[in-house]
Amino acid sequence: MRSKLEKFSLLAAGIFVGILVSINISAWADRTSVSQLPIDELRVFAEVFAKVKSDYVEPVEDKKLINEALAGMLQGLDPHSTFMDADAYKELQAGTQGEFGGLGIEVAMEDGLVKVVTPIEDSPAYKAGLKSGDLIMKLDDAQVRGMTLNDAVKRMRGTPDTNITLTVLRKGEDKPLTFTLTRAIIKAQSVKNKWIEQNYGYVRITQFQERTGEDLAKALKSLRAENKGPLKGLVLDLRNNPGGLLDAAVGVSAAFLPKDDLVVYTEGRVADSKMRLTATPMDYARRGKSDYLKDLPEEFKSVPIVVLINAGSASASEIVAGALQDHKRATIMGIQSFGKGSVQTILPMNNGSAIKLTTARYFTPNGRSIQAKGIVPDITVDDGSDPSLSLHEADLKRHLSNPNDAKANADKATEEAKARVGGEKAKDEKFAETKGPIEPTSKDDFQFQQAMNQLKGLPVQKVPETAKVSEAVKP
Repeated sequence: MRSKLEKFSLLAAGIFVGILVSINISAWADRTSVSQLPIDELRVFAEVFAKVKSDYVEPVEDKKLINEALAGMLQGLDPHSTFMDADAYKELQAGTQGEFGGLGIEVAMEDGLVKVVTPIEDSPAYKAGLKSGDLIMKLDDAQVRGMTLNDAVKRMRGTPDTNITLTVLRKGEDKPLTFTLTRAIIKAQSVKNKWIEQNYGYVRITQFQERTGEDLAKALKSLRAENKGPLKGLVLDLRNNPGGLLDAAVGVSAAFLPKDDLVVYTEGRVADSKMRLTATPMDYARRGKSDYLKDLPEEFKSVPIVVLINAGSASASEIVAGALQDHKRATIMGIQSFGKGSVQTILPMNNGSAIKLTTARYFTPNGRSIQAKGIVPDITVDDGSDPSLSLHEADLKRHLSNPNDAKANADKATEEAKARVGGEKAKDEKFAETKGPIEPTSKDDFQFQQAMNQLKGLPVQKVPETAKVSEAVKP
């Protein structure tokens, strides 16, 4: 019996290696000799596979076992690498094109629960009041613990106009919160623009999608056409922008930088992951696109800019903020950003599935790694919320380290700590409770009001009046 099991295990190991080769390991095999395959570990895998097939309390399909093994392999690497079956891959493609069905939240997995990175503006999740850092523990009556991230995302997405109830753990709340959301077709308008007042413009980018660069060019041209006077200042709002496509971030940066300026570079283990992306059409107008910035008025290369960021600004939005900051092209204002400085590459497999694999770290033009650090604003301006509730990359388990950590000094660490909590304010100071999302550019949008003060040369406040606690009223 044992001999038969060993033979079966060896056969299964061989089959498993064959499967790996057939689903896109060929490129990897070109760089790795067969002798380096972990035969002993693959044999153990085959033995476990055989035991589950023969002894598990209920029959399990081979496909399910393999997919779960692949999902576990990727999930164990870092918070952003993941295996996607064919359906999940199609949903990802739909999302980058700007239209998909669901709730509108960027999520990650943490301690077996779904953690909200940021809600997408104007989505059902945003309007219901879900916040960055919320932990989703139940989807309707189903416990999230035990699900994969893909399983949870599938449950949250669905037919428009159907409801789903989310049970959420929120730091600072004694009991779980319940939100009933109505699914909708999420048509994410990634670029919004308007004139705030004569000669001062506003552009908000909510995500970096396939057409974000083109949409930004149209928005800026529209601003120019609507206002006949000189453009004195522009607010670029990247708050709660979870990121997206790398070439879209390069295109947005290129709209405001001189031609050929370095926007971002990446470093990884393989040659394809080492890139230097500059403000040139070759780097931002990919996939056969024309140069959508060629007719952009030159004044956008020199107009004073304030870029707004917060803890929900991640990945591609940090690339833009970092590039404009390093080239001293804009004043970065707000609070420290999320700190996702890694590049994920989508690798399609032969069976219609795909993996999203972390393949590189990105660096700002001056060589700064944002990974687990974030962008520290030039001017820290608090938004009145409790900083202890903010979620950052460094809070996620298995996050990649920052390669510059060894070179960091105490002064920089202190500066970053202040940026997280809002300047000099003590972390345990009481904050005004924000009731629901603040409408950008409204009178309640304190950070935006300070951005306008900066552009006009007026004094900038770092803390809202409502967040200040007078010594006279302290207990």
